[in-house]
Amino acid sequence: MAAEDKQNYPKRVAVIGAGISGLAAAYKLKLHGMNVTVFEAEGRAGGKLRSVSQDGLIWDEGANTMIESEGDVTFLLDSLGLREKQQFPFSQNKRYIARNGTPVLIPSNPIDLIKSNFLSTGAKLQFLLEPILWKNKKLGKVSDSHESVSGFFQRHFGKEVVDYLIDPFVAGTCGGDPDSLSMHHSFPELWNLEKRFGSVIVGAIRSKLSPKKEKKQGPPKTSVNKKRQGGSFSFLGGMQTLTDAICKDLKEDELRLNSRVLELSCSSSGDSVIDSWSFTFASPHKRQSEEESFDAVIMTAPLGDVKSMKIAKRGNPFLLNFIPEVDYVPLSVVITTYKRECVKHPLEGFGVLVPSKEQEHGLKTLGTLFSSMMFPDRAPNNVYLYTTFVGGSRNRELTKVSRTELKEIVTSDLKQLLGAEGEPTYVNHLCWSKAFPLYGRNYDSVLDAIDKMEKNLPGFFYAGNHKGGFPCQLTPKTIAEFYFLLQHSFPAVCYSLVGKIV
Repeated sequence: MAAEDKQNYPKRVAVIGAGISGLAAAYKLKLHGMNVTVFEAEGRAGGKLRSVSQDGLIWDEGANTMIESEGDVTFLLDSLGLREKQQFPFSQNKRYIARNGTPVLIPSNPIDLIKSNFLSTGAKLQFLLEPILWKNKKLGKVSDSHESVSGFFQRHFGKEVVDYLIDPFVAGTCGGDPDSLSMHHSFPELWNLEKRFGSVIVGAIRSKLSPKKEKKQGPPKTSVNKKRQGGSFSFLGGMQTLTDAICKDLKEDELRLNSRVLELSCSSSGDSVIDSWSFTFASPHKRQSEEESFDAVIMTAPLGDVKSMKIAKRGNPFLLNFIPEVDYVPLSVVITTYKRECVKHPLEGFGVLVPSKEQEHGLKTLGTLFSSMMFPDRAPNNVYLYTTFVGGSRNRELTKVSRTELKEIVTSDLKQLLGAEGEPTYVNHLCWSKAFPLYGRNYDSVLDAIDKMEKNLPGFFYAGNHKGGFPCQLTPKTIAEFYFLLQHSFPAVCYSLVGKIV
């Protein structure tokens, strides 16, 4: 690197937001020799990774598992020494979808799906004919950048596949519904496959057979890594073990909790980013606000919070009125326990998803994880621990009801699906009012606003789950991989782990 380049290279970086995106970004930048300070408005770090240990129970109130699908994740786990703390669920390939009010085991691969009775003969025929019917389509006439997820998949695979595979998949991944979600923004790679090949199946297979592109982020996985157990996993003590490990690596002055950023001022003309940002933030230890200078800013806070901040550029207000209102999906996480003898039809496996159509059979939840089935140490041997998700874009109003009403909704569904009788021995719940940003059909305006901030504010970068499609690594190269993702798509399964600039 030339001396002039080194001079202009940022040395002090401020990260706003101590969720997993902000913490992972700070950790990696620190490894690259930069001085990093993380500002978090709340009194705890971790964001939506929140684990609770109480009365012999361990549960997660946010993400429950994650998958190791990127080199950056591998690097993070190895460098933090978390391999010994990884937990892989028992029978994680046994996953269920409710159909006609009853849990039905999802076939473990696409071939078994075709052989099974999960889909009707007509739906299976449409699935098999998709490569033939769509291989030579003139895509400009049928593909629309504003098309919904349901519209896209219904064109290719039919309504039944949307109702009983795609609908529970998107509800389980982000609490959304396929009618509201934009295909272009939610599944960008699948949308591009149609553009290139017509048939999604043909495109996925051809992409798999073509030479693999070099990954842009993260170190390549070694042969040792490839031999490790795959699939979803958590950690001893829950998912918060990951963020706790990163926090331990940060010094006290590098992680500022209860520190709300009030104003940001950019003085850079674009030629140099050194000392180009000054921050004003409120600290609980001082009556007056404090000020510090940085070379660059990584913003991971929700856009609604960014919009409320005051930003100046070379002494003039940088108005943020171009940032649109972002629609967020609310989600309630309900924890229940039952004595084992009270659950008449316990299912071994990961959990059960509930399609929207199953509301006709009285089911109101989005799905339930069999938490103590996955990780037996999460509850005493004589107890079943369940994590149930309610609300989403399907039933937003249900996230606002009382705990008593939530308990009635959850226990009713668990009674129908698992034969859970009587009152649960323990009930707890947490409502995330802004669980996920909704990738709606007007989401272009959100991405344009992020792009405008990054282009007009030197040394400003936005990272987090507002960019890049679903936070569940939706980049399948084959239909089998897409099906694997469907198998691993339970509510709040994983979040954007590493920021785009890291």
